[in-house]
Amino acid sequence: MMIRTFHLLRLRRRAAGLAARLAALATLSAMVWLVAGPANADPKSTAARAGAPPTVNATIVYLTKDYREPPPLSLVDKVVTDKGIQGARIALEENNRTGRLIGQHYELLEALLGADANPVDKAKELIAGGHRLIVADLEAADLLAVADLPEARDALIFDVRTSDDVLRQEQCRNNVFHVPPNWAMRADALAQYLMWKRWRRWVLIVGQSPADEAYAAAMRRAAKRFGAKIVAERPYTFEAGSRRTDTGHQQIQSQMPMLTQGVPDHDVIVVADEADVFGDYLLFRTYEPRPVAGTHGLVAVAWHRAFEEYAGTQMQNRFEKKAGRIMLERDYTAWLAVRIIGEAVTRTGKSDAETLRAYILSDKFEVAGFKGQGMNFRPWDLQLRQPVLIAGPRALVSISPQEGFLHPKFLTDTLGFDEPESKCRLSASATDGSK
Repeated sequence: MMIRTFHLLRLRRRAAGLAARLAALATLSAMVWLVAGPANADPKSTAARAGAPPTVNATIVYLTKDYREPPPLSLVDKVVTDKGIQGARIALEENNRTGRLIGQHYELLEALLGADANPVDKAKELIAGGHRLIVADLEAADLLAVADLPEARDALIFDVRTSDDVLRQEQCRNNVFHVPPNWAMRADALAQYLMWKRWRRWVLIVGQSPADEAYAAAMRRAAKRFGAKIVAERPYTFEAGSRRTDTGHQQIQSQMPMLTQGVPDHDVIVVADEADVFGDYLLFRTYEPRPVAGTHGLVAVAWHRAFEEYAGTQMQNRFEKKAGRIMLERDYTAWLAVRIIGEAVTRTGKSDAETLRAYILSDKFEVAGFKGQGMNFRPWDLQLRQPVLIAGPRALVSISPQEGFLHPKFLTDTLGFDEPESKCRLSASATDGSK
């Protein structure tokens, strides 16, 4: 009986291997057919197609500025000065790889401005030159200033930097599509996982920057939305000392227990430190032994260095080979923005902003992003629907939405502001024919 079972398993393995080889051969044959055409095709027409100039040209502007950013809290994380643009460059190569087969060509116009330059002036110049496809790696104030230009009214601007809820709510714009998840999406993604773990009692530690408070507001909203309870809230008011002095660890080791003692019983410490001043210091230093989540510890992100599912490993390796470093979240969102444009141009055969906008907001549009499902935009605030990774410092922990959190249309609409909750008021023409 055991011998018969062994032979049966061998036969099944051989059959599976044969099926895999046949599938690979079919894929290879299809690729050859795409490049060379059918076997009975006229060689002259095939050669003409291969050497013909592209019938569609698309120029994508990458607009950013050298903003002052705080150095990483940990020496392990190196200072990176080319966040975002490296992802856009790789996406451009991918767009052109497909474009060569179907007569399309893409160019990336890099407008990388110095610290004292004005992105609004540069945007005016670019739009006057006919460029209306813009990947905007800009902070919120500059993003709104560019979007509000009369010349930019018909432009397609893809925000790859901000997570501000207000830009998806009261300050939303008809011409700005948001690729990164906003604070509400991140908070909801994390809250769903904490509730799945039955960690319902939170202590919230909040930093002093406006971004810290914005993230904290999102976590308060998420707690109310999913039934968690914030049992205590503490501001971080310590003066930051020199962590790299010989006694730096002693100062931190005494501060963190002081910050977290005397609070009611709780399951998790939730930290709001988007400014990256103190968040990492809470790990393993809290008064009670509790996990840390929020902006540090267990985080909710669009991309993570440890993500390897859904062919994510190939993306990570390809990026590292090209850029010489790991892929950061802004690299991913910039890559995704350029791929969104490429997908729309490929499907429509057009490169004008009006046609692409209509297609991107249609039921037909979706873009792949190594998340296991096609992603599209919410018509009510132009935010990209997407699964959100829940990750620790060195490993993926989960992916939200979590099992059991349901929605009648898109499960990803359980993250962030659903249509009935939205305070964004786009003009009717902005969402015609959309989902």
